[in-house]
Amino acid sequence: MKEELLKCGVAGVGYLGQHHARIYNELEGTRLAAILESDPVRAKEIGDRFGCPIVSTLDELADACDAVSVVVPTDKHHKVSIPLLEAGCNLLIEKPICASIVEATEILAAANKANALVQVGHIEHFNPVMSYLEEVVNKPKYITAERLAPFQSRGTEVGVVLDLMIHDIGVVLQLVGSEPVDVRSVGVSVLSKTEDIANARIEFANGCVANLNVSRVSSKKVREIRVFQSSGYLSLDFMNQAGHHVNVTPAGLDKQEVPIEKGEPLKLELASFVESVRNRRDPKVGGELGKTALDLAIQITDQIRSTMD
Repeated sequence: MKEELLKCGVAGVGYLGQHHARIYNELEGTRLAAILESDPVRAKEIGDRFGCPIVSTLDELADACDAVSVVVPTDKHHKVSIPLLEAGCNLLIEKPICASIVEATEILAAANKANALVQVGHIEHFNPVMSYLEEVVNKPKYITAERLAPFQSRGTEVGVVLDLMIHDIGVVLQLVGSEPVDVRSVGVSVLSKTEDIANARIEFANGCVANLNVSRVSSKKVREIRVFQSSGYLSLDFMNQAGHHVNVTPAGLDKQEVPIEKGEPLKLELASFVESVRNRRDPKVGGELGKTALDLAIQITDQIRSTMD
């Protein structure tokens, strides 16, 4: 007997949402059942491109779908997610989960009440680089991460910490597996009303220290991480899915290129979400991890803004 197609939808088909729609249209076992978009011209463009229905309300989206990607601006995540959860939809909410801990708590409560799944779009967790890190990182002592991007107005409804650093916060929390005990942050505004460049030094209860640098006013794109541990260190590039691993051996340092099988992180992320919905299993990046990353990101943001006032 042929498995029934999972009906998937997208709320918000802008720059990133269009790719969610594309992948749901391509994935085996899924059907792009509906899209919801506030811009009627954009809605028609994406609807025509993928031959999918366009709906005009959240109720209609929920009626048409089993699973929905919420890809609207961060400050609208809560407003869009709660009605969909109350209608029983399983959600993939783009990172960060929302704009405040209060909103995150309400989203998780609504999901629990409706017995619905919530996955948060921390896409680097599905990057093949992260899969390799999860295999080889053991008791890291020091982590540095750098994430740079050219300026664009998209995403500036939040500061650079919630826009870009949130990715590395999620990665570091996963790799370290310990509670943050001290956070020192600095940042400056350059082109937007909020911080555009930021640095955070995070010390964890197990002694590991992470130093995170982000900028959204860079002339180039960079997404790199370095992890130092007693056995050696790793230097990896999330963007190019490449890097090297230096091991400490009796004969000295042994440098090896990392054997990473490249893949499209968003496609891997959505495929994992679909499998979680089908099998009713906890997502790899669930709502609680998303909330924990948001909590730390807000702490960093608050520290920065207290010095900017």
